[in-house]
Amino acid sequence: MSKSDKLVVPEQVPGPIPEEIVFGSSEVMQAIRRKVGKLAQTVVPVLIQGESGSGKEILARYIHLNSPYREGPFIKVSCAAIPSDLTESELFGYSKGAFTGANDAKPGRVEMAHLGSLYLDEIAELDPTRQAKLLQVLQDGRFYRIGDQEETRIDTRVICATNRNLEKEITAGTFRQDLFYRINVFHIFMPPLRQRREDIPAMAQHLVTMCARRFDRPRPPLSGETLRWMQNHDWPGNIRELENWVIRYVLMGAPELRAAFDNREPIPGLPTGDGSKPVLPLKEITKNVIMAAERALILKTLEHHHWNRRRTAETLKVSYRALIYKIRQVGLPSKRLAKRAVVAPNAPTANAEALAGAAAAGTGSASPAPAATSPASATATAMASTAAPAILRGE
Repeated sequence: MSKSDKLVVPEQVPGPIPEEIVFGSSEVMQAIRRKVGKLAQTVVPVLIQGESGSGKEILARYIHLNSPYREGPFIKVSCAAIPSDLTESELFGYSKGAFTGANDAKPGRVEMAHLGSLYLDEIAELDPTRQAKLLQVLQDGRFYRIGDQEETRIDTRVICATNRNLEKEITAGTFRQDLFYRINVFHIFMPPLRQRREDIPAMAQHLVTMCARRFDRPRPPLSGETLRWMQNHDWPGNIRELENWVIRYVLMGAPELRAAFDNREPIPGLPTGDGSKPVLPLKEITKNVIMAAERALILKTLEHHHWNRRRTAETLKVSYRALIYKIRQVGLPSKRLAKRAVVAPNAPTANAEALAGAAAAGTGSASPAPAATSPASATATAMASTAAPAILRGE
């Protein structure tokens, strides 16, 4: 680095999780183990893709602890959790006097990862402006703090993760193609738990040990019947959901856990087939409900502003470009066809009907109200369905 005052206290990395827990015994994870064995000792960027809760961060920490930067810090950046107006200062820091309230210089997360690993979780959430600056860092290891005239240089290993399909994001114009090629030197897909059921027993045993230590409780044994029962569950929330149920097991015991598992109440709005499992995967149902709610809200706001898209973007507090992308994504007509849409504002839409049908299946109502009449409640339902507990990382 070019400035000695830019060194900060590194994040403490939790104790390493045993390899047999990280990779299990399934063939799909053993293939990942062989791939990681080849790339860990390099310093090239790695892109990890997979469903939420599938263990992307666990794998990223394993790569760090087996890399040339193992003695340095492991800095995690949750791109989705940083407000858009604070992203640049959080990532790249600022110099003293850069803006009102900047009484002291502050290093950003990128700078804190010097001689260590920078883990960018949900990289697809970064807006294009920050993506361009990150691309510069990956190309030559240089950047400027906000308000700084002196260039900062770093040496770090970059590991990115996302649950999205970045190729589709590139096509939609929300992710830079040149950044994708820069971070995708090595690509790893983390399979969901339902595709590696043979790994669940060892993982559950490890989580029981961690939870018992965390809550200062005796370590309850897992019977063969309980383990088989766990293996038969699809775990739509992946390792996060498994951890959640293990916590209940440690605190409540096996009988209470089975009772809680068997007597789970159905989530309103989710169609069911045999009464116990959703007809569609949880992630797909959530996506459909959110898209239908977004479509209804955007349509109502467009009609309120007489299809003025810039005013609509301001009301919805999104950029004009993001609104145009959303209009196309949810299947609304373009501005050229706006007059047709206004002529029949009450005409039912495919997405609205889908949302209404989902609500009817969850509530048993014979004549549900159209989704467009209540976008706020539909949005709240969609947001609630994506909540997930934090994952144990071996502390």
